[in-house]
Amino acid sequence: MQLAHTRRGGGPLLVVLRQLEREVWSPVLDRLAREREVVAVDLPGFGDSPALPDGTMPTIQALAAAVAGWLPGAGLDRPPVVGNSLGGAVALELARTGAVGGAVALSPIGLWTSLEAAYALGSLRVARQLARALGDRTDLVSGNPVGRTLAFWQLVARPWRVPPPVADAALRSLAHARTFDAAQRAVRPYRLRPFEPAVPVTIAWGARDLLTPPHQARRAARLLPGVRHVALPGCGHSPMGEAPDQVARLIGDATAP
Repeated sequence: MQLAHTRRGGGPLLVVLRQLEREVWSPVLDRLAREREVVAVDLPGFGDSPALPDGTMPTIQALAAAVAGWLPGAGLDRPPVVGNSLGGAVALELARTGAVGGAVALSPIGLWTSLEAAYALGSLRVARQLARALGDRTDLVSGNPVGRTLAFWQLVARPWRVPPPVADAALRSLAHARTFDAAQRAVRPYRLRPFEPAVPVTIAWGARDLLTPPHQARRAARLLPGVRHVALPGCGHSPMGEAPDQVARLIGDATAP
């Protein structure tokens, strides 16, 4: 299948997997593209990419298989990949199957218990209901610090600091995500399986992550002792907009050829 993507910069290849946080990635992509050719791809059913065919459920494995099948046709020969949250889990699955040359996972899902999964997915569902209820008036929330805090408290450590245009675009993406409901059902039972990576893998976790709390990072360290584990001080679940310099350096170091 064809996946919507953009290319920018020049140098060694790097693929960024995006779902709902396209705008949040922008400051990191700006920095990475100074030294890398960055291919930012929308996962199936998110952004401008079509959903998986024939009603296929968007499980982590199915999303990873779709990306793995798309890479050769896009002229991308086992590049390193990076993703956040759901995208982080997809990046790890691609590394597990050997489809990529390396992976960086920021706060990946799949290290949760059943109760923790219900909490994380439920809080995102409430945020989506808010975004959909606002319709074309997302500015009512994105335009003031209190509204941004109510909408994004579980995703960033300091939601009131999210720039209003970024917050507005994120709310609209959340409201119009076609695969949101199916993805919620598909990923809730997902649990990351242990594997011994044959390629460099880094897992990074925001120290102030309220969606997938940092104790899940300790589970990741026990489950995957052969990978690099990094803490991101002062960051929440989506650290790309909060600490773009730090995240860009982390990705650059972890995926250096």
